[in-house]
Amino acid sequence: MVSAPDTETVWHILAKVPDPEIPAISLVDLGIIRDVAWAGDRLEVTVTPTYSGCPATRFINTAIEEALRAAGIEQIEIRTQLTPPWTTDWISEAGRRKLEAYGIAPPTPGAGPERCPRCGSTRLARVSQFGSTPCKAQWRCEDCLEPFDYFKCI
Repeated sequence: MVSAPDTETVWHILAKVPDPEIPAISLVDLGIIRDVAWAGDRLEVTVTPTYSGCPATRFINTAIEEALRAAGIEQIEIRTQLTPPWTTDWISEAGRRKLEAYGIAPPTPGAGPERCPRCGSTRLARVSQFGSTPCKAQWRCEDCLEPFDYFKCI
């Protein structure tokens, strides 16, 4: 009989599962996987969606199950936890760097992005409060003139 992987190994497996809306960042870096724990021979994964009506929740849960099953884990329970609600503070530092490298300005405590993720300029203009997904806003750099998404603080 093959032994179950320890929780550290499970975290490493889940760190490779990309977010379906922003594939450059993993679900772990996004901070939506809140806990993994063994309950006997069943692995319990606790997930907090970015918001309660997130349309990608079912897809995310399926991706988690597929990654774990590919690693030989058969008994899986995915729990949705809405309290406390997800916050952009849960995005890891590595995740913030990955967002910026992907061309999305990471969330900042102010009213908008600190700099253009493409050229680094601080001369920015908000184009729309709404971007490609509800959690992003559309901005434009005044220097390179490129549009980019800004991951809103939540």
